[in-house]
Amino acid sequence: MSENKIVRIGGASGYWGDSDMAVPQLLGSGDLDYLVFDYLAEITMSIMARARASDPEKGYAVDFVSSVLKQNLPQIATQGVKVISNAGGVNPEACGKAIGSLVQDLGLSLRVAVVTGDDIIELLHSGTFSLLREMFSDRALPPLEKVMSANAYLGAFPIAKALGEGADIVITGRNVDSAVTLGACIHEFGWCADDLDELAGGSLAGHVIECGPQATGGNFTDWREVANSIADIGYPIVEIGSTGVFTCTKPEGSGGIVTVGTISEQILYEIGDPQAYMLPDVICDFSQVTAQQMGENRVTVCGATGYAPPDTYKASVTYSDGFRGQMLLSFTGFEADEKVKVMTDAALRRARQKLQALNMPDYKEVNLEVLGTESQYGSASQVSAGAREIVGKFACKHMDQKAISLLFKEVTGIALATPAGLSGLGGGRPKPSPVVRLFSCLINKQDLSVSIKVNDDTFHIKIADGKAFNPASLKRPPALSKVLEQDVVAVPLIKLAWGRSGDKGDKANIGIIARKPEYLPYIGAVLTEQAVAARFKHFLHGPVERFLMPGLNAINFLLHEVLGGGGIASLRNDPQGKSYAQILLDHPIAVPTQLAEKL
Repeated sequence: MSENKIVRIGGASGYWGDSDMAVPQLLGSGDLDYLVFDYLAEITMSIMARARASDPEKGYAVDFVSSVLKQNLPQIATQGVKVISNAGGVNPEACGKAIGSLVQDLGLSLRVAVVTGDDIIELLHSGTFSLLREMFSDRALPPLEKVMSANAYLGAFPIAKALGEGADIVITGRNVDSAVTLGACIHEFGWCADDLDELAGGSLAGHVIECGPQATGGNFTDWREVANSIADIGYPIVEIGSTGVFTCTKPEGSGGIVTVGTISEQILYEIGDPQAYMLPDVICDFSQVTAQQMGENRVTVCGATGYAPPDTYKASVTYSDGFRGQMLLSFTGFEADEKVKVMTDAALRRARQKLQALNMPDYKEVNLEVLGTESQYGSASQVSAGAREIVGKFACKHMDQKAISLLFKEVTGIALATPAGLSGLGGGRPKPSPVVRLFSCLINKQDLSVSIKVNDDTFHIKIADGKAFNPASLKRPPALSKVLEQDVVAVPLIKLAWGRSGDKGDKANIGIIARKPEYLPYIGAVLTEQAVAARFKHFLHGPVERFLMPGLNAINFLLHEVLGGGGIASLRNDPQGKSYAQILLDHPIAVPTQLAEKL
């Protein structure tokens, strides 16, 4: 292996539903070695599980085969680009079979590999994991008749093995999102289980491109820098070497930008403790990672370090927990915000009277968010009462879907009796939908059997045992230097920092990156755990943790129990915390007057 070898990997999908523009664009850039696709989230797995239940040949990202590959596979084959994707969902064998048929129909000579072993639904029903406890709340496993999907997050070594056996296309079920990139790196550079720093670097490269154009200006704090080029935004490419150091870029001539800001935001996206980013192949420490601008749309990232992998896989079980429904109600005119409250209160009283008459229990949860009154800001809102134009997001939960329908029948049925100014009731009443909850747990690696099938050949994969990890053993970065008291003035945080937020279950993280190193002490002096908790007290039911990342001049906040259950289990307008950084970025920060004048 040449020490100067560079592997170029294009991130072509960040979720199931991402644009199909990525593959032609990335192929047009030329000189790619791999295309990687990330399709899966917890809710995606439950949707795919329902599809498989109704048709045993479904349960994967069908459009990956019927659209993405069908349109682009001849060009992929001509360029010799290999494809790695978790589009297999809960049925990777069916996905692999469909791709094999497509390859044959197109007259191509490509080897398709399928990785299996992540699906633990049968092991649950056999009683193997009957004593599992939820890893955050310590709750017992939900009743098996409610379970919709159950999958362990596999790592990258099975993917590397498939490539080593000559696969041109590798399909997996559930694995950690970064594994599709790391698997390519392991294969190309011959990394082994003990190459921990290299594995951490490859994992970070995968983390940066796993959300597609979020690395190239999408969801960026300084959105005006990309506003005119979003329609043509470039999808990310990493150029990675044998040490795990990589440079992120994008196709020449595409829209968007690749800067220290865009890459730093993505590094902090959806992480918890940056010194204990737990993956099945390595535990990553990102606290000393640096990002350096190396030219236009080229940022080099280095400094990731690794610890021995854990002896467990994280597994996600999704299960049904009743039903939910929501309506959007708009009011215009004086005191519009008060009018929607009166309307929904009256409809709820009517519905509850009917529930009592039917001997049915009350609603498990009812939630009204009045959008347009800065309801997401809580006590931080500066908007006075009496908003003239609002949208009320009215949502509820109940174990019986009939109760959901009953409430929304009353909402529409009371329309002629409401305060004046109601509009936006077109499209008919919404239908109840299942509430899907997440049960996260840990299972021993040795309880799973992981296999790959390359065309007609099957290989069983031996996974390194790993070992238990103790976060208390970590050496934490020194505290930020104290700021001397002087003539100060308050400026909004956005003047000093970029921010990005995201979710994991019922937790949210908010990553704050100082635009310049000298700004970090001022930010850190104000943004304590207590300050962030106070800012989100209208949502928060758990503690707030703060982690320093000196390499990026950043602070990561982890907010526990803040999303109302998270995902589809939440009735919130923002059940994934995507707006939380924006809420925090107007927090006042005290800085010297002389500094404020330069901002």
